[in-house]
Amino acid sequence: MGLKDAITNAVENVKDTVNQGRHGAAADAEQTKRDVAGDQMTVGENVGSMFNQAKNSVQADTSEAKREARNTTT
Repeated sequence: MGLKDAITNAVENVKDTVNQGRHGAAADAEQTKRDVAGDQMTVGENVGSMFNQAKNSVQADTSEAKREARNTTT
């Protein structure tokens, strides 16, 4: 692997790490929102929050998997 590839991988790893953290925090925030609001949330709000949490969790896991795959193949 050349220097250019190493730099590209490092930049992509940083992007994926930031995305993983951002999406993980958003997923945690959705859980906290439901914990705090409790029964004050409508069923629709609760379902929407659960969907957002799942979506952000998948995005965080995807960023982590991309980074791990990149690091094991180089």
